[in-house]
Amino acid sequence: MDLKAVFEFVTPDKIIFGNGAIEKINLIAQGFGKQALLVCGGGSVSIERITRILKEAGIVFDIFRVEDEPEIEIVQSGLSLAAASKCEFVIGYGGGSVLDTAKAISALMTNGGDVLDYLEVIGAGRKIEKPAAPMIALPTTAGTGTEVTRNAVISSKEHHVKVSMRSPLMIPTVAIVDPELTATMPPSVTASTGMDALTQVIEGYVSNKANPMTDALAKEGIKRGSRSLLAAYKNGKDLRTRYDMSLTSLFGGLVLGNSGLGAVHGFAGPIGGMFNAPHGTICASLLPSVMKYNAIELSNLDDMQDIQSKYKDIAVWVTGEPDAGIEDGILWIQQLARDLNIPRLRELGISKDDFNKIVEKSTQASSMKKNPVILSEKTLVKILEESY
Repeated sequence: MDLKAVFEFVTPDKIIFGNGAIEKINLIAQGFGKQALLVCGGGSVSIERITRILKEAGIVFDIFRVEDEPEIEIVQSGLSLAAASKCEFVIGYGGGSVLDTAKAISALMTNGGDVLDYLEVIGAGRKIEKPAAPMIALPTTAGTGTEVTRNAVISSKEHHVKVSMRSPLMIPTVAIVDPELTATMPPSVTASTGMDALTQVIEGYVSNKANPMTDALAKEGIKRGSRSLLAAYKNGKDLRTRYDMSLTSLFGGLVLGNSGLGAVHGFAGPIGGMFNAPHGTICASLLPSVMKYNAIELSNLDDMQDIQSKYKDIAVWVTGEPDAGIEDGILWIQQLARDLNIPRLRELGISKDDFNKIVEKSTQASSMKKNPVILSEKTLVKILEESY
């Protein structure tokens, strides 16, 4: 432990968690104004309950639907609607794509300019100077934890990549996490989002920016996610497992926002931009091989015993076996992906001819820089080959 290390921990102003927590939105919304932009999905999740609560609270709102993953043009359209309706605050109600769109809109409402002005890698990377418009985030999936993070992932068709707008000023003002809202997720979405959540707490735990607070949250998230994901996949109505997975997702977001992630997410952004594949599915396909090659590299470094020990911790927590070794943990993750019917990279439309381009883009990703060790381009290709 580095006794001289200094870390920060950022969160929303308030987090409300629990079954039925959605009912709290009435008083929260009234504190932000009378006119809201309600950003929601394309229709797979009913908005009847939230619109009823808002109407009863006297909130006037415009509905902006996000049919797919957020793209630059979608964010701009939502921003135009918010401006035309003179919206005072934003409510995001849906999965990670919906919440990321809402976060980007709320930031642009107060900072002005175009989405590209603020995007990393492909944009100007301009700093967000002013606090975003007040935002309430209500996730209906348990995966990204974006309800508590400082970034919004935006797709660019032109550049074939997913990149972030990022600032502590973008963290939603209030996160309302209601596990009951996730009970209607179909098994395939439960699997994909759940593996994203589990990947985030695992990667955050071994990140080179991890700290004691993120470690504590990651540990609890890994334990809950590993014991409940498969059960939630098999029986989506089991609120005990939905509760666990919502906590895993929430903790993953808090960990991600304060310690960063690693090579899995370094790959996932570019792959997601190049191919039409669910983010969590990509993460699940890559996680075992990334863990394997991280462990190999760590074993060759004399000063990395602490991180090696963390991989041993992960193996013990996921398997439930006190004597489990790192390889046991990797094999457990591989079996979980099979049990969840997670496709391999070759089933996502990816060709081996794409590997060099994927690696080239991945090395520029911010998450790759938080990986516990530096992985060579040759090793990155090996990871793709073994995940294929």
